[in-house]
Amino acid sequence: MRITSAEVAALLLSIKVSLFSLVVMLPPGLLVGWLLAKREFRGKSILNTFVMLPLVLPPVVSGYLLLLLLGKNGPIGRLLSNVFNIEVIFTPFAVVIAISVISFPLLVQGIMTGMSSVPSELENAARTLGASPLKVFFTITFPLAYRGVIGGIILGFSKSLGEFGATIMVAGNIPGKTQTVALAIFEAVHLGQDISAFRLVLISTVLAFISIWITERITISKNRIY
Repeated sequence: MRITSAEVAALLLSIKVSLFSLVVMLPPGLLVGWLLAKREFRGKSILNTFVMLPLVLPPVVSGYLLLLLLGKNGPIGRLLSNVFNIEVIFTPFAVVIAISVISFPLLVQGIMTGMSSVPSELENAARTLGASPLKVFFTITFPLAYRGVIGGIILGFSKSLGEFGATIMVAGNIPGKTQTVALAIFEAVHLGQDISAFRLVLISTVLAFISIWITERITISKNRIY
C-alpha cells in the first residue's frame, strides 16, 4: 500500500490549488455571504440563484462555459493572451479557477448560515452608538459568525479537493501540472491500476470524512451556544 511519487504529486497539487482557491474565494465569499444574509435589495434572489447555480449544473457544463470564456477564442482568454501574453487553459491556474467556481457556493452557504444567526439587534445597537458598518462587521458580525465561516471554508476546501468535471474541461489531465487526485483516480481506473485507484480513493474518502466531521462538530457547538 505504499503511495507512489505520482500519487503524492497529485495529492500535493490538489492541496496547493485548493488552498490558493480559498485565498481567492474568501474575500468575495464574505462579501456575498454578508449581502445575502444581512441585506435586502432588488435582485437579491437573482444573485443567490447565480451564486448557487454551480451546485445544480453538471460540473462539465460549468467547465465548458469556462472553456468558452478562457479559451484562446474566448473574450477573457483572448484579452489575457493578447494584452498580457498569459495562457490560462491547461495550466494550474485553470485548475484554481475551475475548483473555485464549483466550491464557491458551499463557502457562501456556510458564511450565510453563520451570519444569519447573528442577532440584528446587536448590530443595530452598535450602529446607533456610532459604529461604522465596517466596524460592526469586524467587531460583532464576524466574531459571532466565525463558526459558520469556518464550516464554509472546510466544505469549500473539501469540494475543491474532489472536483473533477470542470477541472478536466479547462485544465486537462497533465501529470505533475494539472492532475489532481480526482483526475489521478480517473486515469488509474482507465489504465487498470486498481491498487493505485484504491489508495487515492481511500485517501479522498478519509479527507472528506474528516472535513464533514469537523464541520458537524462546529455546527453542534454553535447550536449549543446559541
